[in-house]
Amino acid sequence: MNAAALATLRRELHTRLLSTFDFAAADQMNRDQLVAECSKRVGKMLEQGTPISNEEQAWLVQGVLDDMFGLGPLEPLLSNESITDILVVSPDRVFVERQGRLEKCDAQFRDEAHLMHVIQRLVRNTGRRIDELSPMVDTRLSDGSRINAIIPPLAVDGAQLSIRRFPKIALGLHGLVKIGTLTNATADLLRAMVAGRLNVIFSGGTGVGKTTMLNAASVAIPTTERVITIEDAAELRLEGGHIVRLESRAANVEGVGAIETRELLRNALRMRPDRIIVGECRGAETFDMMQAMNTGHEGSMTTLHANSAKDTLTRLESMLSMGGFEMPIRVLREYIASAIDVVVHLARLPDGRRVVNEIVELCGSDENGIKIAVLQKFQLEGVRDGKAIGKFVATGIQPQFLERLQSRGIMLSPALFAAGALQAENQ
Repeated sequence: MNAAALATLRRELHTRLLSTFDFAAADQMNRDQLVAECSKRVGKMLEQGTPISNEEQAWLVQGVLDDMFGLGPLEPLLSNESITDILVVSPDRVFVERQGRLEKCDAQFRDEAHLMHVIQRLVRNTGRRIDELSPMVDTRLSDGSRINAIIPPLAVDGAQLSIRRFPKIALGLHGLVKIGTLTNATADLLRAMVAGRLNVIFSGGTGVGKTTMLNAASVAIPTTERVITIEDAAELRLEGGHIVRLESRAANVEGVGAIETRELLRNALRMRPDRIIVGECRGAETFDMMQAMNTGHEGSMTTLHANSAKDTLTRLESMLSMGGFEMPIRVLREYIASAIDVVVHLARLPDGRRVVNEIVELCGSDENGIKIAVLQKFQLEGVRDGKAIGKFVATGIQPQFLERLQSRGIMLSPALFAAGALQAENQ
């Protein structure tokens, strides 16, 4: 039986199953009992029709169950650990990202109504709603996966669904070294910076792994420290005995009740934190984050969207200005340079691989702007047979923060900064 015929049969089975369902009796069953009963009924329906193979029957039964209890064609995608993004453009066009590359997959919805039904179920399960009055939702699943849905009239060509997935087991620095995101030398440097309570910004474009890197580096935070995390959607999975997780809240249907990141940041300062970690700075909360870094909360970290390490500093200047931080540009730059110690910039290579593109130390400011020193970087040499060719290198510059780390008992070998190529795990 071809794919179109199977899809038609699946719709018919779903409709027939609903018509024979006793919803009063279903209320008395748990999920496992319901699944077993539905599976048995669908099996009987198939026995009475055109003979099909065991594989096709298993696919049909699972598809009907997914429609009844799950998220339809999204169920197998959500259970596939190799998929990092699921992007629904239209009922018959679903894209996924694997290893940094987008590709169209075979998953399809029956029609626009089926897609809307799945979006409604997704959103409803998170305690939110989506309709014409509130046509845009940004929320998360119980496993931390981020969901963004936008529907007409805002989405001109029909409902759009984006799901950013996170691995069940967070990748540590060692795991990131194995997949070629950074070298062992860079991992050692990151551990030392975090343990030595340097203020760090992880920057990069969308989907380059900023949150993943922050999460991996945070393992170096001593378990005795009180850490407060603030996020729009709780994605960080920090280990330690004293982690306080705060999450901002969107306005309700009436347009009230919103709690912004900035308000949570101000409240966190009253909660006696040793460190504050903000999932992402994108607006006025940047001013409060800089204040926290400048008033004794050393070792604080955040992420920020930017195209380069230098662009990160420019964005910080503009966001501070928008946040009401009115002062001469020279004073503004001095404030940034005194708050931030290091910028770790990540980038996506042409073949989809994500790498630590630059590690930059801030070395004060003068009349020409904020002075920076590039400690390590990735040199892209070209693309061969679709694979990016390049190497991680140290520039030979000794960072100024070495003395601070030594005062905390953290010793780094000068060889770590010797000019030359850094050996990657997969080379």
